Amino acid sequence: MRGYKIFAGSSSGDFAKQICKHLDVPQAKADIRRFSDGEIFVQIAENVRGRDVFIVQSTGAPSNDNLMELLIMTDALRRSSASTITAVVPYFGYARQDRKAAPRVPITAKLVANLYETAGIDRVITIDLHAGQIQGFFDIPVDNLYGSIIFQQYVKDQNFADPVIASPDIGGVARARYFAKNLGLDMVIIDKRREKANESEVMNIIGDVEGKNVIMIDDMVDTAGTMIKGAAALKEHGAQSVMACATHAVLSGKAYENLDSGALDELVVSDSLVSKDHPKIRVLSVAPLFGEVIRRVYHNESVNSLFS
Repeated sequence: MRGYKIFAGSSSGDFAKQICKHLDVPQAKADIRRFSDGEIFVQIAENVRGRDVFIVQSTGAPSNDNLMELLIMTDALRRSSASTITAVVPYFGYARQDRKAAPRVPITAKLVANLYETAGIDRVITIDLHAGQIQGFFDIPVDNLYGSIIFQQYVKDQNFADPVIASPDIGGVARARYFAKNLGLDMVIIDKRREKANESEVMNIIGDVEGKNVIMIDDMVDTAGTMIKGAAALKEHGAQSVMACATHAVLSGKAYENLDSGALDELVVSDSLVSKDHPKIRVLSVAPLFGEVIRRVYHNESVNSLFS
């Protein structure tokens, strides 16, 4: 067998270490530097000829730097005669620009997919894409994992009395319904109207939350405005407590201030992105999940059976 190697980009060094620990393999070495003008330099520090290689790199902020670094690492590995190159992208940047929502705007998620393929990436492994249809932007295999697998066990362990699942908006209903079905719980929907980017206004609660412990489910939390306003509306309608589970902790702008002053009791996130310590934030690791998927991909085993 050819064997495989796991490389890490600058944004996911600790995450890659956890994957390697789970798989009991050493992390492959690469020299990644920046010139004084900001240009990125990559040199692969070991032989990869004929090997299957995996690059672990989230493309969150600074999105452009991390994306470019991933592409440059891919080019270096391709020119070093790697057999296959898989991009392991815990957070897929630009996923929110997945359609033309207004005239004369780009579909940047499609552009990024084109860049991946042009650079020479053969497969992508990611988790909780903002829009599932982004998989169709690629002409290479894409494994879009479900972050709910780690949140479900955490919710079970809390032993909530009268729990109910909530979708923070209409667009997240399918995700929340999947979560609720797996846990055998009822679901409510927060109906809101977004006036402009990163701001939201809660309009109504569809369903009964009186005296219940609510678990909001979303793929990411950015400024936390949606979560905070949703939690306030839920408590106004009688909810006893509100927890939010979001795979990607983007947490930009006034996110931490919003968490400090808001009605949300707890925010549970994954380590797909690095977040600051905060008393309301609980981080669960998805690195072992990615490690198992890497092992299965390499051995041509089923990935879907992990979530069945």
